Amino acid sequence: RKLGTDVTEFKVAGGKAYWAPTLDFCTKEIVASDISTTPDMAQQVRMLDELLSKIPEGAAPTMHSDRGWQYQHASYTSRLEAAGIVQSMSRKANCIDNAATEQLFGHVKDEFYRGREWKTFEDFKRDLEEYIVHWNTRRRQVRLKGLTPEEFRNQALAA
Repeated sequence: RKLGTDVTEFKVAGGKAYWAPTLDFCTKEIVASDISTTPDMAQQVRMLDELLSKIPEGAAPTMHSDRGWQYQHASYTSRLEAAGIVQSMSRKANCIDNAATEQLFGHVKDEFYRGREWKTFEDFKRDLEEYIVHWNTRRRQVRLKGLTPEEFRNQALAA
């Protein structure tokens, strides 16, 4: 029901990499993601393509974000609206609505990124994609009563 998105930056191989995930606030699962060398609308389109392919028919989740330019762009807002996704942006200078996404970034940077170096963007992207699989399927979380996001989701669907 509640999703969050944002973009974070990593310094990689003498340049930068940008990650735009969508986090399910209930299961803590990274539902969609795009890793790019540029934080542009093409990145948001790719992330939304992946997300929209996974949202069940009739679902009407709320997507939380900050007030970044990409989340105010007409093509982004119209795609959310057409998909039945309610957009929620934090008030100016207040990131509380998107705290869960910011917390995800902190965990990923602490557990995956800090202290490591990559020779190429492609190596970084491959390793981050592998970490996302780890996050969703193997990383147990206290807030999910010791379950992985995938286990928590499956348990909730079976109830």
